[in-house]
Amino acid sequence: MANGFARRGAIWVVVATLTGSLGACSADRGRAVEEREADFTLSLVETLGGADTVGYARAFEAYDFVFPGDHGPHEDFRTEWWYVTGNLAAEDGREFGFQFTIFRSSLAPTAPGGPSAWATNQAYMGHFGFTDIAASDFRATELFARGGAGLAGAQAEPLRVWLEDWTLASLDPADVGAASSPANDDPAAGVFPLRLAADGNGAEIDLVLQAGKPHVRQGVDGLSQKGAEPGNASFYYAHTRMPAEGVVIVDGDTVAVTGLTWLDREWSTSALSGDQVGWDWFALQLDDGWEMMVYQLRLSDGTPDPLSDGVLIDPEGRRFPLEWGSEVVVEPTGTWASAVDGAEYPSGWRIRVPERGWDLTVEPAVLDQELRVAFRYWEGSVRVSGAGEGGRPVSGRGYVELTGYAGAGT
Repeated sequence: MANGFARRGAIWVVVATLTGSLGACSADRGRAVEEREADFTLSLVETLGGADTVGYARAFEAYDFVFPGDHGPHEDFRTEWWYVTGNLAAEDGREFGFQFTIFRSSLAPTAPGGPSAWATNQAYMGHFGFTDIAASDFRATELFARGGAGLAGAQAEPLRVWLEDWTLASLDPADVGAASSPANDDPAAGVFPLRLAADGNGAEIDLVLQAGKPHVRQGVDGLSQKGAEPGNASFYYAHTRMPAEGVVIVDGDTVAVTGLTWLDREWSTSALSGDQVGWDWFALQLDDGWEMMVYQLRLSDGTPDPLSDGVLIDPEGRRFPLEWGSEVVVEPTGTWASAVDGAEYPSGWRIRVPERGWDLTVEPAVLDQELRVAFRYWEGSVRVSGAGEGGRPVSGRGYVELTGYAGAGT
């Protein structure tokens, strides 16, 4: 099924996210509810804005991450996500990309009382995007559940984040033939190896992820300021080069794969400001061992927000911050129009870090990788070529996320 989309689970969970209460309602676990999709679109920008902060924790200052606890949930903050992207290949050269995200949303600062297992103040949403590159085939699935009665949840020890049968969870190294100790002395690496599993719309992944490089504290010592107002920020760290192996299953065809993945972890109560309309986010893994993460926050007048940010990570895991607009320059080179309504996205980019000799060309592996889900956005696998550190030739792969270009304020 080319460019397929499905929504699984209870749409009332997202409605409750906006109204602020789940209480102890009975569950609706319907599957593939296409009849609910047509007119249901949320604003990701509004959801990550500054409303409803009373009673929640806020991100005000630099943060010392403590592991394994910070791999798990932070329910005193309103919003959180576990976000993994990856590019995979089979022995015969067939290539795949995927995005896996589980979002947690706190609907009230305190949990509801009462003995019911259904009562909760936590709601979960998941997105699974899958790209079969040679077939130009993109599929997306969306899943909702309450954080009660075992339907969805998160825990730090042992790490397990789940949404129905989707999971990101620690494995016993002996069970996968891995070394019993982390490959580096990074305190965040103790949860590895991880199993990542998701399925939907005829596509499935089941992967084992290794730690790879040490984790990176994004922003300024883990505080990523997204809006000008105090507290409009997130706590943010990443694992930028996690080796992966496992299988993908496409319409019943099982394919063994290996590749590289990227994990982003963020939590906040309010992040974006009212005049921000979306962002362009790039996570690039080069074949010389370097990574680049840059994002542009876009203002309503079309200009970049000065809080847009970037960083380079060298093969040893050291980070080199980049000042947006001077030390890193991102220029779109083309556009792509959505088949839904003609909404126009940038498609293809030139990214330069002039003082270090970087001059990269970034191209979508497949043009149409738009998720037509509750938050409509483009997120997809990209190819990278050009010049890297010191102007040396490089190639690579990555993922790009584009929000705020389509739908009702997305």
